[in-house]
Amino acid sequence: MLPYLHIWRLSVPTFGLMLWFAAVAAAFVMDRSFRRASVTVDAVGVVAITVVVGIAGAKLWHVLDTPAEFRELGWRVLWDSAGFAWFGGLVFGLSALVFQGWRARLGALKTLDLAAPAAAIGYGIGRIGCFLSGDGCYGIEIKPVHIFSLTFHPWGMSFPNGIEPVFVKVYPTPLYELVAGLLIGWWLWRRAGKAHPVGLILGQYLFLAGLARFLVEFIRRNPRVLWGLSNAQLASAASVLGGLLVIGWAIVRSAHRAPEAGLEERTV
Repeated sequence: MLPYLHIWRLSVPTFGLMLWFAAVAAAFVMDRSFRRASVTVDAVGVVAITVVVGIAGAKLWHVLDTPAEFRELGWRVLWDSAGFAWFGGLVFGLSALVFQGWRARLGALKTLDLAAPAAAIGYGIGRIGCFLSGDGCYGIEIKPVHIFSLTFHPWGMSFPNGIEPVFVKVYPTPLYELVAGLLIGWWLWRRAGKAHPVGLILGQYLFLAGLARFLVEFIRRNPRVLWGLSNAQLASAASVLGGLLVIGWAIVRSAHRAPEAGLEERTV
C-alpha cells in the first residue's frame, strides 16, 4: 500500500493522483469518441466539468448515506480524502453530461452514448487509487470457499499501511472493479463504433456497470440495510433496471421510427 508519494517535502496522495490519471484517460477516450462521431465539442472541457461535479456528488451522497460519520466529524467530512459514493458520482456526473450535451445542442442521449466508454474506463482506473491508498474500499476477510466436495482458498491481501489499515487478508475488490471497468469500457467502445439506436450504449453502460458493482458488493464489507443488500447494491440494482429500460426504449423507438423515415435512426 502506498497512501502517499513523498517527493522532496511534498506528500502527494495516491488516491488524488490516480483520480487525475482517470480523468486524463477518460478525456482521451472521450476525445476519440467525439472525433469518430465527427463532433466538434471540446471533450477535455466536458470531462473536466463532469469529473468535478461527479466528485462533489459522490462526496455529498456519501455524507447523506453515512449520517453517523457526519455527526462525528462535522463539516470536515466534506474535505476528507476518503468516503465517496459510487451512485452519487454516477447521478451527478450523468446530470452534468446531460446539461452539457443540451447546451452544446448535441443531444442528451447522444452525449451519454459517446461518454459511456470513457466513464467505464475512467472509473476502473480511479479504483487503483482506492487500492493504493487502502481507504477501506476493500472486501471482507478471506474465508475458504466450499463448493460441493471441493474447497478453494481465494487469493487475498492485507492493508497494514492503508489509511484504514486491516491486518488480515481480504478481497482486493478495487482490483476486481478495475478489470470490470476496463472490460466494460472495451465492450462499449467496440459497440459504439457500429451502427446502433441512440441510447443503446448508455443503457448497456448502466446495465453492465450496475451489474458489476452489484456482484462485487457481495464480498465487500459495506453494511447490509435491506433484504441483506447494501446501499450500493440497491443503487446498483436501480442502475441495472434503468439500463434494461433504456435499452428496451431505444430499440422500440428505433423500430417505430424506421417505417416513418424509411431507415432506422442510427448513430456512430
